[in-house]
Amino acid sequence: MKTYGLIGEKLGHSLSPVIHQYIFERYKIKGYYSLYEIEKKNAENIIEGMKIMGIEGVNITIPYKETLLSKIDFLSEEGEKIGAINVLKIKSGKSYGYNSDYYGFIRLLERGEIEVKNKRCVILGTGGAAKSVITALHDLGAESITVVSRTLSSKLTDLLRIFPYINLAVYENFLEGDVIINTTPVGMYPNVEISPVDEEVIKRFRTAVDIIYNPLKTEFLKLAEKNKLQCADGLHMLIEQAIKAQEIWQETKFDDSLGEELYSYLADNFIG
Repeated sequence: MKTYGLIGEKLGHSLSPVIHQYIFERYKIKGYYSLYEIEKKNAENIIEGMKIMGIEGVNITIPYKETLLSKIDFLSEEGEKIGAINVLKIKSGKSYGYNSDYYGFIRLLERGEIEVKNKRCVILGTGGAAKSVITALHDLGAESITVVSRTLSSKLTDLLRIFPYINLAVYENFLEGDVIINTTPVGMYPNVEISPVDEEVIKRFRTAVDIIYNPLKTEFLKLAEKNKLQCADGLHMLIEQAIKAQEIWQETKFDDSLGEELYSYLADNFIG
């Protein structure tokens, strides 16, 4: 039985075990997926712990996406560009780091038939997910990428150092463009009645993407839909990053239909 899991400090309720167990059953993989809550004081020992326990691969979430960068033997190209990993693989005693959020966001755009090449893109939020989105948009040929924060903080300065091609803004600025992407938790269950920006801002765009997946239709997307914007929710990103992780671990390529199967399964059974 192959062992995998999700590593983070505080995991709470996660759909990851459901997604990965579905993939195991779909492709007759003898695997098991667990949640591993790790305290910060033990973070230094994550990779050695995986080797000792025989864990072949893990997903990584807050706050360890950057912590392990200096500990791994191999870093993927997208992981290096983003400066964070969310997939770890152990093979022949060596550790390999990847960022499947990058691929998950690209697949979200593909599933939603959203074109970002030569488009003016605005990203709400400066967290780890924003870094993956910035890199994906840049690689896909976005005309401009503006990152919006509450204040012009040191976090924005750090982002500009890593991604010198981005523009910076605060919410008080006049925001406009082609595609607006929410990478903040604003509007996530249970606080579903709020949007990170108001309707007047949303109306200045043609496309709205929210990487939140619970609820599927956030207040942000409701306002966008009301104003006839092209819309995409975050469930495909969650699913596709998990599929990419499994492809890395199993060293195989899954059917393209798997993403749609999982979307229907989760939307019907697990998300309100």
